[in-house]
Amino acid sequence: MMVYNAPAPRQVFTVQAPTYQEAVDKARRIYGERVQVVQHRDIRYGGFLGFFRREGVELTLYLSNLGLRRQPPQQPLDLEKEKEKFRVLSPPRQDETLKEVLKEVQSLSEKLGATQAASSQKENHPSIEKISGLLYDNDFSPAYVRRITERLKKEFSLEALEDFDALQDAVIDWIGESISLYDAQKLRKSQVYILVGPTGVGKTTTIAKLAAMYGVVAAQPLDVRILTIDDFRIGAKEQIEKYGDIMRIPVACVKTTQDFKKYLSLYTDVDMILVDTVGKSPRDFVNLGEMRELLDAAFKKAGVHLALSATTKTIDLIEIMQQFEPFGYESLVITKLDETPRIGSVISAAAEKGKALSFITDGQKVPETIKTATVSQLLLRLAGFRVRRDHIEEKFGEKGM
Repeated sequence: MMVYNAPAPRQVFTVQAPTYQEAVDKARRIYGERVQVVQHRDIRYGGFLGFFRREGVELTLYLSNLGLRRQPPQQPLDLEKEKEKFRVLSPPRQDETLKEVLKEVQSLSEKLGATQAASSQKENHPSIEKISGLLYDNDFSPAYVRRITERLKKEFSLEALEDFDALQDAVIDWIGESISLYDAQKLRKSQVYILVGPTGVGKTTTIAKLAAMYGVVAAQPLDVRILTIDDFRIGAKEQIEKYGDIMRIPVACVKTTQDFKKYLSLYTDVDMILVDTVGKSPRDFVNLGEMRELLDAAFKKAGVHLALSATTKTIDLIEIMQQFEPFGYESLVITKLDETPRIGSVISAAAEKGKALSFITDGQKVPETIKTATVSQLLLRLAGFRVRRDHIEEKFGEKGM
């Protein structure tokens, strides 16, 4: 019986750099090609006495192949010994059958070895690592990156992995396929449009943009009213009233459920009622519950939508989406796209929670900076990738609202 020594412990270390790819390159320059990434996280580093710190990434890595494998390597088949076994057990007339069996065994052994070698080569193929780095640089979540890289290893041969342009085209298509869009017809069927979300994501400005989009600049403008229950934030009521005056759209302030019911009764004949709500922390469960009760008066004929800032990290986006689930929101409105070059966090969170995107905003101007969300608009914002506009517009068109 053979005895195998336990493998030597892995040497774990960390490397910091401005981007994922730079961190990988730095690790390889220092430790060689055997480095393997264990974990990736966003950090702030450098600076002096706590000031001038920069955004970057920290990779936790280890050196592979430092010890023996836990399982002993498979020994190649000794064909001569196998022949002897069959000669003892089989009569001479079965020699031809024996040859065929051994030939098949040898073929299977060669295929198994080739498959294992190909799998090992794909694991650290430069093209896959480069795609992974680009995805991390665009703020896609680790889980989303793993799904993409695993699919690359599964669907591309070693030879095909050498064509980096083809890999980029495939990854762009897969990202586009993971984006769900809200159906335009649903919005027009819901007379009441309620926008909820955390503090500071730009709900009031977004409500004004929607009012202008549907009540002013549309080819066939709708009869629109605005209700606001944001009477607590300084200047919020005045801001939305100013927008209303400019657009000649009536604005009313709601403080109680009775007020809300009263205005809904008064506005039964209008085409659309836009409701601006109080910004709440997703951890403020008491106030979120109170706002949910106030809005109950309109829920039977209302569509609730969640506003999220594109500058928010994936893990925080998912937490916010989870805490606002009791409102039964139908879509995501992504704001502040002009404040970040990275949209991977938004795409990752929406895909993970299975939520559709309805609108995107990328500035303060009303109504020029609000657009119906389309797959093409989002894909064209990916940094570092070669995105072919004609291809994605042909594949995805201008789907959405």
